[in-house]
Amino acid sequence: MTDTAPTPARSKTLKIDFVSDVVCPWCVVGLGGLETALERLEPEGIAADIAFQSFELNPQIAPEGENIVEHIGRKYGSTPEQSAANRAMIKARAAEVGFDMRMGPDSRIWNTFDAHRLLHWAREAAPDRQKALKHALFTAHFTDNKNITDAGVLTQAAQDAGLDRAEAAEVLASGRYAQAVRQAEDLWRSRGITSVPAVVVQDKYLISGGQPPEVFEQALRRIADEG
Repeated sequence: MTDTAPTPARSKTLKIDFVSDVVCPWCVVGLGGLETALERLEPEGIAADIAFQSFELNPQIAPEGENIVEHIGRKYGSTPEQSAANRAMIKARAAEVGFDMRMGPDSRIWNTFDAHRLLHWAREAAPDRQKALKHALFTAHFTDNKNITDAGVLTQAAQDAGLDRAEAAEVLASGRYAQAVRQAEDLWRSRGITSVPAVVVQDKYLISGGQPPEVFEQALRRIADEG
């Protein structure tokens, strides 16, 4: 008689659309929470196919970007002190899911349209690399404080994610996927998405905000059990 490994109580791969922006700090927290939850659920046979969907928080922002304190003050009416307190809170939440967030008073918010074009390309060209590109873009912006409108920064992120840097440069230079990104943004807005992160599971369940792992874990387990 031979020992056999116990089989999971269920075997379910969930379809997840992670609607987010590259300059959204709560999207970093939410992605970390989701990934941690999926690691915990793996022994139960629950997995996910995650597609990163485009959403721009500031589509009209100037090419030179904007100082984060000035941006938050203009957009939400926050004082510099409130902005600093909020950054400290988000930094702590990000650290809980293993992300090194280094936003400071001199950090900048950038236009993210080109970053979304690269993410769309990655999903088509090498879907198993799209998540790595998302992480690389988060790191470039929030950890390294780089200008993510710069083609060199974007192509380096693509290379770091295991994608072809020359093809990434061609995508950026040619304007490829611009229409696809606009259509995707319109689609998610038409479905009622007005803030991110918005985590849409199985095309019908919505988990909003930068939730901790426990919230994702409970929700995904319940969805998987519902079949």
